[in-house]
Amino acid sequence: MNMKNRNVTYSTIGDYQLPNLTLSQPKIPLGKYGRLRRTYLMNHRPVLYNTMLLNGSLYPHLMEVEQTAESRMQQTMEQLLKQNPAPDKESRQMAWVQHMNSLKAQAEELVLTELIYS
Repeated sequence: MNMKNRNVTYSTIGDYQLPNLTLSQPKIPLGKYGRLRRTYLMNHRPVLYNTMLLNGSLYPHLMEVEQTAESRMQQTMEQLLKQNPAPDKESRQMAWVQHMNSLKAQAEELVLTELIYS
């Protein structure tokens, strides 16, 4: 943290002077995987979460995890579809939906294990 260029203002509350600290709000809302990562850090790695929150690196980390998870999901789905082709969508719609949901669950399990909960 670069403390030389920061002008900290204080407000008096009772007998105490407390710093007026604000965190910048992100412009883009987090997606599913960013929120899952944030929850994991809050519950299982609170020291890392607080450190990243206070030095301003939490939101960029969560956005990076979000983008990486989304691209990994797409890549994994493509690989799984090549290995296990889906049935014909026009003639067997429910079998196609079941197959695609199964592949998505497999891909999501890999992403959650490798990126979110590590």
